[in-house]
Amino acid sequence: MYLAPRGGLTGLVLLAAICVSLCAQTVIVRLRVVEGDGAVHPAGSRSARPLTIEVTDETGQPIHGAAVSFRLPEEGPGGVFSNGLGTDVVISGSNGHASVHGMRLNRSAGPFEIRVTASKDQVRAGMVVRQFVAGGPPGAAAKPPVSRKWVVAGLIAAGALGGVLGATRGGGGPVASPGPPQPPPVVLTIGAPTVTIGKP
Repeated sequence: MYLAPRGGLTGLVLLAAICVSLCAQTVIVRLRVVEGDGAVHPAGSRSARPLTIEVTDETGQPIHGAAVSFRLPEEGPGGVFSNGLGTDVVISGSNGHASVHGMRLNRSAGPFEIRVTASKDQVRAGMVVRQFVAGGPPGAAAKPPVSRKWVVAGLIAAGALGGVLGATRGGGGPVASPGPPQPPPVVLTIGAPTVTIGKP
C-alpha cells in the first residue's frame, strides 16, 4: 500500500492497528485424553500405563512445545507422580502428546481427579481426567466367590453323610456302593422308617 508523504502519520497509525490486530489473533488450544481416562489402579501400586494428553489447535494440528501440567488431589484417593510430588510438568512433543509415567497410588480407595492444564504462547486450556483407586490388593475381589464354592461343597458333603447315616439307622440293610445314583435311594430310604414307625 502506497502512502503519500503528507499522510505519513495516518499510514503509521493504520499499520500499527493492523499489526495489533494480527498479533491479537491467538491459537486456540484443545486437549484430548489419548490414554488413561477412567483407569483403575490397585491400592498402593504403581501405575502400569501412562496418562497421555494430546494438545492441538482449533484445526486439529498438534502443538509442539506446550507446557502440560498434571496435578493430583492433595487429600483422599490419589498418590504422587514419579518425581515424588503431586504435580508434574511435561512438554508436548512433535505429535502434541504429553505423558506422565509411573504414578504411585496411595491406599485410599475411591475415585479421584487429575487436573491437566496446557499453555502455549500465553494461551491456556484445562481439563479433568478421572481415575480410580481400587480397595484392596489385586485379586481380593475374587476371594468371596471361592469361599462360597467351598461352603456349597461342604453342605453337599454334609447332606450326603447325613443321608448315609439315616439309612444305616433306619435298618434299610447294607448301603449300595457309592456313586452318582446313590443320593436318591438314600432319600427314599430315610422316609420309609418314618412311615413304618407310624403303623401299629
